[in-house]
Amino acid sequence: MTFRLTVLGTATPYPRPDQPCSGYLLRTATTTVWVDAGPGTLAALQRHTRPDRLDAVWISHTHADHTADLTAAYYALLFADQHPTRPLPLLGPPGLADRLEAFLASAGPNPASAAFDVRELHDGHRTGIGDITLTSRAVDHGLPAFGLRATHGDATFAYSGDTGPCPALDDLAADADLFLCEADGATPTPHHCTPEDAASAGRAARRLLLTHIGHTLTPEQAAERAGAPAAHPHETHLIG
Repeated sequence: MTFRLTVLGTATPYPRPDQPCSGYLLRTATTTVWVDAGPGTLAALQRHTRPDRLDAVWISHTHADHTADLTAAYYALLFADQHPTRPLPLLGPPGLADRLEAFLASAGPNPASAAFDVRELHDGHRTGIGDITLTSRAVDHGLPAFGLRATHGDATFAYSGDTGPCPALDDLAADADLFLCEADGATPTPHHCTPEDAASAGRAARRLLLTHIGHTLTPEQAAERAGAPAAHPHETHLIG
């Protein structure tokens, strides 16, 4: 096995019944990374692994539909029957720790560092988590936001995060075995991709999977506009 991608949720901008917001598990035989933590994804994650067995969490940007379940994960890591012996690496945009602590505010302090080892991303940030190398690229979403390029052996997985068309998106997709691209927009905007935008960037990848499709489009419509057959939104893909 090289990479295995499990889709936990794709809904935008809020969860639907049985459909959480953005979240994915990226796994090898020995490493598991939770990519984006939209509302509902922590429950879906537990169908596949326990929070204490995660090796890291990677967050593309601070919008709630990609981060809200970090609050629940904080309590899961600290108070569940099984919890890690050290803070879990949390890689995300600048200000993520402050955003999390604002959600956790109560009569006493709840520092993010109690559960997470917070590491701020920047353009070109690269780190090794287990046997996966994670490289982050700044993308255009109207606030600090990042796409992800993950490598393991000779396999490459790329994820757009939430973004409009930009040069970094093309760089992320280049020669990737699977390019997971959000297609939130029905009409072109500077900060969201349309299915056509996703398809344009995805030409540089070996395989394109549309995700986070806006509520004004059906998956079938988005796939048709991208010129690709529709895929089941919970399909698990093998890379490599």
